[in-house]
Amino acid sequence: QVLLVESGGGLVQTGGSLRLSCAASGLTFSSYTMGWFRQAPGKEREFVATISRKNGIYYADSAKGRFTISRDNAKNTAYLQMNSLKPEDTAVYYCAAASFGRLGTVAFDYDYWGQGTQVTVSS
Repeated sequence: QVLLVESGGGLVQTGGSLRLSCAASGLTFSSYTMGWFRQAPGKEREFVATISRKNGIYYADSAKGRFTISRDNAKNTAYLQMNSLKPEDTAVYYCAAASFGRLGTVAFDYDYWGQGTQVTVSS
């Protein structure tokens, strides 16, 4: 059974930072692409960042320069470091895993999803 468990969300003021973690089990973590997506109330789930099995990285425009995605294959964990947070970053953040191994920006292409962690940025 594949499990992805996010942690690290919370309430932060504008300009603050959070580090999200995604602990994976039940899969060969190093072979999977990992992605972060978010969904704000009343909006569709949107792509944030992706890291391929070969550590290629790609960000949504909204994340460039502020967010950093990384992975630690020894710990089966992916991370999303978020700096300079804005109120518009408020959302439930989900990590996802895809077996194709390449960069992926489309939610439909991911095989497994975590339960999400709430990030709230106050103004």
